[in-house]
Parts: sequence; C-alpha cells; structure tokens
Amino acid sequence: MQVRLTINGQPHELDVAPHRSLADVLRTDLAMTGTKVACGEGTCGTCTVLLDGRAVLSCLTLASACDGAALATVEGSTPLLERLRAAFTAHDGFQCGFCTPGQVCSAVGMLAEAEGGHPSHVTDDLESDVVLDDDEIRERMSGNLCRCAAYVNIVAAIREAAQAGSVGVTETPDEASGEAVA
Repeated sequence: MQVRLTINGQPHELDVAPHRSLADVLRTDLAMTGTKVACGEGTCGTCTVLLDGRAVLSCLTLASACDGAALATVEGSTPLLERLRAAFTAHDGFQCGFCTPGQVCSAVGMLAEAEGGHPSHVTDDLESDVVLDDDEIRERMSGNLCRCAAYVNIVAAIREAAQAGSVGVTETPDEASGEAVA
C-alpha cells in the first residue's frame, strides 16, 4: 500500500504492508532510530511521536492509517523541540536516555493541549487558562514511563521549556522547507 507522509518537514512516499506499525516503518524503512520501541503494547510511551500535532504511540499506530499526515519525531527541528531538548539536558531529564525521545514528543503534544485550553484530570478551574504547575505536568505526562526514575528532572525540564515562552507551542514544521511556522 502506498503511503505519503511528511516527516519533520520532508515528504516521503513509501510502500508498506497494511499491518506494519508506524514505529517499524520509521525505524526500519527510514532509518529514523530516534523513535524507540520498548513495550510494543502502548503502555510505556517510549515510541511517542506527533501525528498532525497530536502525541500518538507509534507502536500501536498503523503506518497505512497515516497516509497524507504530517509527522514529527524527536529528530525534527522546531524552536519548541530545541527548547525541550536543551531543558532535558540542563535538568538531567534522562538517565539512560531510552525513554527521552518519547518524553520529549509527549511534552510537545501536552504543551499544545494545555495551550489549547484542554483540561486534564487534575485541572482545578475549567473556566480559566490551564496553569502548568508540577501536578498538571505530572498528570499530562503520566503515560510515559522512565525506568531510571528521572521524573523530578523531567518535570523540571518541561516546566522550564514551557516558561521560556508559549510562542512555539503550536508550531508545526513547514512542509516545504522543514522550518517551523507559527
């Protein structure tokens, strides 16, 4: 089956079997090994990528269902991704680093949700803007496991990246140039 994807601003046309996961296609066919696969069952968040701006588990997402979609991986380049990567480094938001690509992509997705006003289970005031305090960040990132238990540092990194400016939270790569556009 022919599948057209724009990945990190670059167009790709692939012939994939209908049963193959997006993670498998990224890693095997495109040699984009930044996306990791740990559980293969959608329980750890390690394989998280952004599909049309939303965080998805690429181990459970069929590549054939993504035809025409825009995909962003940790290898992408937007100001928000750069801010998050720098904050993860500054706050030692990783130990072994295996979960970090999924953590970073999940953080991009959750920051966009928060900026869009989407509440979480712990959001106190549904009438006001979402306040990304530590409880809110922890709740929104709860689907991402870190076997090294760097959670305190991950929360600090996300908080710093979010406080560095909301401009860029909704950025998407420009399909033609790969540059971020607001």
